[in-house]
Amino acid sequence: MQTGLLWFDNSAERDLPTKVADAARRYWEKFGVPPNTCYVNRAALGGGELMVSGSGMPGGFRLTLRVLPASNVLLHHFWVGIEDQAELRAAA
Repeated sequence: MQTGLLWFDNSAERDLPTKVADAARRYWEKFGVPPNTCYVNRAALGGGELMVSGSGMPGGFRLTLRVLPASNVLLHHFWVGIEDQAELRAAA
């Protein structure tokens, strides 16, 4: 991913899917296109990967994001953007 939005949320009351959906919503509002990928700290995922669906997006759309672990993303930070399919296959 070349460009993205870095989102911070350290709220203990909100779960990971909610935080990712909020970051995705802000990305969509700022850039006018939906993101498809979110990188989070490895500790936030427990080592695996996750698919997150979010509602309440601009225009009433639902969004599905692939959430991946990254060693270079700090805890409570969310790196959201658009990963092309070749980059997604290489990351898997």
